[in-house]
Amino acid sequence: MAISRDDVGPIIELQLRGFDINAPNPDLVPPLPLAIQVDSLRVARHLIQQPTLNLEASNPAGETALMLAAIRGHLDLVQALIARGAQVNRPGWTPLHYAASHDGAQALPIAQLLLAHHAFIDARSPNASTPLMLAAHYGRREVVELLLREGAEPLARNQQGLNAIDFALLAHRPDVAEAIAASVRAQQGSGTW
Repeated sequence: MAISRDDVGPIIELQLRGFDINAPNPDLVPPLPLAIQVDSLRVARHLIQQPTLNLEASNPAGETALMLAAIRGHLDLVQALIARGAQVNRPGWTPLHYAASHDGAQALPIAQLLLAHHAFIDARSPNASTPLMLAAHYGRREVVELLLREGAEPLARNQQGLNAIDFALLAHRPDVAEAIAASVRAQQGSGTW
């Protein structure tokens, strides 16, 4: 209830009584991922500062607090979580996949921050999709351009045989598809035989 109301007071009272701040709710969602999911940002900021908090606790979908903060565009939470040592890289879906999927104004600075902390640029999801593919379909063009500048593989294919250009075209984003294609052409050079 305190999380759903974004009320830090009861959380502090429970902590003083010895309550484990990592205990999940009945749906098995730990407090910090839950707070971020429901935009209880005061509670999330409080929890991040707690030394006994498990930063890598995930909800039943396998999403960590850093992943959820990235996809919801909470730059301050991403910064705080990284400062506390949250894992930027992990097997499967990563925070960079989630940041690339966000289409809000904070998507670019979050993606830049994750890359600055050594996020794997071509991380593969369980179906082998990369952050560039997700940015091409769901995200901001600036994130697509950032990923390309930083060396993302534009022609990598997922298990369905789709690459980032295909993802852009499926989303009816011909401008993004052309930006990716232009990057591919620029990498090929113009040698003569």
